[in-house]
Amino acid sequence: MSAASFTAPAPYVPLPARIAVLLSGRGSNFEALAAACAAGGVPAEISLVISDRFDAPGLARARELGLFAAGLSAKELGGRAGLEARICELIAERRADLVCLAGFMRILSPGFVSNFPFRILNIHPSLLPSFPGLHAQEQAVNYGVRWSGVTVHFVDSGTDTGPVIDQRAVPVLSGDDADTLAARILPVEHALYAAALAKVLRGGWRVDGRVVVFP
Repeated sequence: MSAASFTAPAPYVPLPARIAVLLSGRGSNFEALAAACAAGGVPAEISLVISDRFDAPGLARARELGLFAAGLSAKELGGRAGLEARICELIAERRADLVCLAGFMRILSPGFVSNFPFRILNIHPSLLPSFPGLHAQEQAVNYGVRWSGVTVHFVDSGTDTGPVIDQRAVPVLSGDDADTLAARILPVEHALYAAALAKVLRGGWRVDGRVVVFP
């Protein structure tokens, strides 16, 4: 079925929802989501945090917050298939309803994604479909665009190709480099991810091709 003809309703998610967060690094978007959940802005709780790096700062922060946190090694688990199988087991054990990627630096296999249709969210520091993949801020600066931004989208089998949930623009200023643009984009990421997750959890939406239609 082509993307243009594909339509799917929002999956049922009981509230407060239980969220699994996958990260590889410092986890600033994870911290923003945790703060929004704790403040009541997002009707959810974080039920587990998983990292593919034992030394990820975000994993340590999750433990400081008293959250269930697990570091996993693809090498010890026999590669990507073993890693993804263990992630699925933990998601089931912790009864997570949705998965939020927060700087998880691995491409998830189509098989993994198919286990959670329209239940995996990701955030990307550009206005997709522009500048997908790694180094999005550097791509934007090098291309010479006047605007970049942030996109929250559902994850599909491609790389940053899933239906867009929400976007917010950020100007690229004269003299910007990848680092200064990234610093300006980051607080927008924090705000938009929480707002987009809250919209998804309110339900009533549907996916129509590449468009997420909200009531």
